[in-house]
Amino acid sequence: MEENMWIIELESALLDDCNVNDIYSICRGKGLPEALRPDVWQVCLDVRHKSDQMSLFNEIYDLPFQSQLREDCQRHVDRMGNDEEDKVSVVSDLESIITFYCKNRNLQYEPENGWIELLLPLFALKLNRSDTFNLFEAIRDTYIPKGCKPKGNVFHVFRLLLQYHDPELCSLLDTKKITPDLYSLTWFQSLFASCSSLSVIIAMWDLYFQNADPFMVFFLALIILINGREKIMQIKASSKEEIIEFLINMPCALELDDVWDFCSLAQYYALKTPTSFKTDYLKALYGKQNDSPRSQEESNKVSQALCLPVSVYELVENSATEFPVSDAVRFFLVDCRPAEQYNAGHLSTAFHLDCNLMLQEPVAFATAVQGLLTAQRQAIEVKSNAGGEHLCFMGSGRVEEDQYTHMVVASFLQKNTHYVSLLTGGYASIHDYFGDHMADCLEDHNVRKCLVCQQHNTQQTKNVPLKATTAASSTDLFSKFSAAMKSKSAEVKGKLLDIIVNPSAGSAAAAGGVTNGAQSAASQERHVSAKERNGKRYRNVAPVFSIDDENEDAYDAAERDAPKLAGDNEEIVNLNQYFKTADIINAFKCQEVQMSGCMYDSQLIITPGQLVVLRELGRGQAQIIVRRPLASIVKITAKKRHRDLITFKYGFPDGEGLMITDMDRFLIPNANEATALVSKHIVQVLDNVK
Repeated sequence: MEENMWIIELESALLDDCNVNDIYSICRGKGLPEALRPDVWQVCLDVRHKSDQMSLFNEIYDLPFQSQLREDCQRHVDRMGNDEEDKVSVVSDLESIITFYCKNRNLQYEPENGWIELLLPLFALKLNRSDTFNLFEAIRDTYIPKGCKPKGNVFHVFRLLLQYHDPELCSLLDTKKITPDLYSLTWFQSLFASCSSLSVIIAMWDLYFQNADPFMVFFLALIILINGREKIMQIKASSKEEIIEFLINMPCALELDDVWDFCSLAQYYALKTPTSFKTDYLKALYGKQNDSPRSQEESNKVSQALCLPVSVYELVENSATEFPVSDAVRFFLVDCRPAEQYNAGHLSTAFHLDCNLMLQEPVAFATAVQGLLTAQRQAIEVKSNAGGEHLCFMGSGRVEEDQYTHMVVASFLQKNTHYVSLLTGGYASIHDYFGDHMADCLEDHNVRKCLVCQQHNTQQTKNVPLKATTAASSTDLFSKFSAAMKSKSAEVKGKLLDIIVNPSAGSAAAAGGVTNGAQSAASQERHVSAKERNGKRYRNVAPVFSIDDENEDAYDAAERDAPKLAGDNEEIVNLNQYFKTADIINAFKCQEVQMSGCMYDSQLIITPGQLVVLRELGRGQAQIIVRRPLASIVKITAKKRHRDLITFKYGFPDGEGLMITDMDRFLIPNANEATALVSKHIVQVLDNVK
């Protein structure tokens, strides 16, 4: 009975008009009961209350390709082996749905485009024609990448992902001129429905829709290749056609018992991939299609990318955050700029590998690379913020110079080095990101010698307005970054001095870019404290608390997660006993959302003076992760497209504006109720201190 309690909870949630977050928290990746699957899928795909669009269909089948469509529908249904009476009904519904979809979207049907394969598993739900159409449309809009066609962007992106995790396998397929579109086109078009059994597809989609991650198909495809790499290596001497045929049919070997492990591995590899993979390619793969020059430019960037890109935001926060998950991405930054540029300003955790050495001093370059790998290994051993398995290379951001940086990156890829990425925009993007905070965040920055500063000064002289930096609202992130980088880099730098000397240009500069002298003391991290400015923070100041329902970009850097403030002594409590505490006003079940993409089942608790977050550990235990004074909350934001994704921002008035010092982010099913209650008690607290 206890094992099936989640099913009862799921039934109750469906009756209460739940959302996908509720589904995920209840099911936790389990296969769905057959009777509840139709309702759950409709909730996950947000079509449960959608109108009957098929009522607008005029039942006229007059498309230019109608006969081809009817023939294809008949052929696919014949393979299913249904009774003749069922076949007629299924063929009729298939043709009707696709015909209306083409007319409604002004699209043309093409044979083998995956639409029929995508629809057939939906018929297993035995829904009416209108609900089936709504599910099909939602899957196409949400989960099928745009441009699933030969040489499309989808497959350039997938190749970069394969190269990141298995460069040797990627190199083999490149050598054979086997591009991903030649074997994985049907995988992406139909979410594997074209090459797997119905039972496998149903079980896979149960997990797929619960996770609500459109990029999951990329990682599922990656697992297919990585699991079959041994066999692929064995047949590498076969013809190109034979290898392609083998690759196409690899998903056919999946059995029902494999599905859970298959999807779990996909999530594991997603965790080991820079989040920039999703944020940088989200609009290109899942945004609206258009043929504008800008869209074409973005398309060209994807197809010409040397390796996986990493955004400046991710690099900075990655270096400043202590990850609770051991397998999460941690970068080892390699600064490939010429020595004179490096010496005019650099990140304190960056290893300097002069790209000019590759052509001018090949022997010294080889020695420097060995020094880099040794430094990386030692940094990982001491668990430094400066050390990680994932190599992120950085150029200057100037096209004429970065060709040499690309040569260095290519040399690592040729050696089948795992986890190779390139910082988007190079040093110039870091420089602009920090803006006025460069003195705190860059080492040895020299305004007179820094090329980026010189370029900006030239622009200002010509009265050309500079592009606004993204650092304006990230004060606390800068202080955290400075503290983390300066305190952790010294232990790596001490080791680098013993590794290598760079003879380039007749000087004895360290190839690791190491400067002499110990690091300055780490800057003190600043958090809002219950004692700080107690009773004075809001005196004679207009109310600054607000609940903003802003239409923000889902991946706006200024709204990302800041590192979390741990509870006192990481206190472990018994949930039942804690809930009996007299001063608890209310508790809301939620999920704590972190920058790494990790989500933790938690409880958001409101007391008369504090906001407390308990992370559930299982067996009735929980850890206090956050304990914040209500008076320190200065802003609460929710995104229009994700109303349940709530960000609490902490800080204090600073002149006419606000100083944001930290933030927490949660998925709260009852977000409106929770934020209203928090707002009410913040006002009460502020009234009491005035």
